[in-house]
Amino acid sequence: MSASTKEGMHPRNRFRERYDFARLIATSPALGAFVKVNAHGNESVDYADPKAVKALNQALLKDAYGLEEWDIPPGYLCPPIPGRSDHVHYLADLISVKRGPSVRVLDIGTGANCIYPLIGASEYGWSFVGAEIDPVAHRWAQKMVTSNASVAGLIECRLQASARQCFRGVIRPGERFDLTMCNPPFHGSAAEAAEGTERKLRNLRVKKPALNFGGRANELWCEGGELAFVRRMIQESEVYAKQCGWFTTLVSKSAHLPKFEQALRQVGASEVKIIDMTQGQKKSRVLAWTFVA
Repeated sequence: MSASTKEGMHPRNRFRERYDFARLIATSPALGAFVKVNAHGNESVDYADPKAVKALNQALLKDAYGLEEWDIPPGYLCPPIPGRSDHVHYLADLISVKRGPSVRVLDIGTGANCIYPLIGASEYGWSFVGAEIDPVAHRWAQKMVTSNASVAGLIECRLQASARQCFRGVIRPGERFDLTMCNPPFHGSAAEAAEGTERKLRNLRVKKPALNFGGRANELWCEGGELAFVRRMIQESEVYAKQCGWFTTLVSKSAHLPKFEQALRQVGASEVKIIDMTQGQKKSRVLAWTFVA
């Protein structure tokens, strides 16, 4: 692995190499205002500055996928593009890297950023349904889809009416998906989410408080946190066993995995996989299960 290659990223990830800021600025001039030479003598942006991170995301999506329009409303989650891309690539491996619109994917909690459908449709040509409970995020995601003609015909946004349901009210009778995916709210309370934000700021050596990591309540936390959310998803998945090939979700805390595996045994999943992902020092994992024999 070369010194310029980011450690641990999926081999197909377009963001494995160090960013070519000259090229990015050439296609997205607004990024230029945020690029500075850091203490190591390399061009970079201040990752504690939300405007800089958003400008970088816009440039990366335009450069890699030709997405002309991408934005988020104030206060909403601004996702790291390379990490979200890694997630999509590992799910592609799960279904033997099938491409094209016949592959149908359901994204639970697509968010205002609509990032998974935008990347998955651009990278693999998959058809997506993005489900979202927040009406503002739902409308914004629709706006992002219609603003990008290259993927507009591949992505449908649906509003979920119940915070207690993942699939019910979204998956229609007779409808089938090859994959479902989810980046669930990890925290169990607003205070816990705030503590997580403060920890990120400390890691970035930001000394003064700043709202640099966006995220609404339903994006960052829910009652019972990740453990309760994924357990509900597992229980509900049994009802839709014949309509989905693989159910998947990110799992933040590895300590939760034994409890999830026990829940999957109880609902009769025929196969369970844990997919490890590494991006530099950050480790995460995808829990995948199927009822297909």
